[in-house]
Amino acid sequence: MAGRVYRRLWLRCDTGVVKIDWTYQLTEQLDWHWRSQLRRRYEGLTDAEYFWEPVANCWNVHPRGQGRAPIEAGGGEFVMDFAYPEPSPAPVTTIAWRLAHLIVGVFGTRVASHFGGPPVDYQTFDYARTAAQALQQLDDAYAGWVAGVKSLDHAALARPCGDAEGLFADYPMAELVLHINREAIHHGAEIALLRDLYANRSTVTPNTANSL
Repeated sequence: MAGRVYRRLWLRCDTGVVKIDWTYQLTEQLDWHWRSQLRRRYEGLTDAEYFWEPVANCWNVHPRGQGRAPIEAGGGEFVMDFAYPEPSPAPVTTIAWRLAHLIVGVFGTRVASHFGGPPVDYQTFDYARTAAQALQQLDDAYAGWVAGVKSLDHAALARPCGDAEGLFADYPMAELVLHINREAIHHGAEIALLRDLYANRSTVTPNTANSL
């Protein structure tokens, strides 16, 4: 009896029997969250929120020459605070910085490396000077990534990522897709939290601060 139950469970999990569409599953894990929860949280983002620094010494996106980090990354009028190696503890980053990270480091470079998109890197990217421009860049980068993942069949998901992923070159593409899902979900949630903090910010007077 136990053997028959075990066999039924095994058959239920055997991808050859149940015909799991792994391309769909990997894409939908992120895309459902993006469509149903995350992207709508960014609607109405203002420039004040985009550049808001919730604490001192944040890393941000600035006009060139006004950065506060060792490296000013960017090819346009606005640059992104950056340092290598990253300081410890790492500075708090703004919505502008986190959007730039998603646009360039999470989606853009991978679309370029794996799906034939235009070259993208932190040092030469033209960072957005407004929230609306950043959201358009985000939508474009995300669309390129999702379209690329949807084009991967089972064999493509199993093949190595290649030299573009450095030390992870031998890892399968499926693992890269899962990594990008994690990156997008957790950085996306950080941006949503910063919007909540901005909406509920309060002015703390010196007397109030002393009583805390």
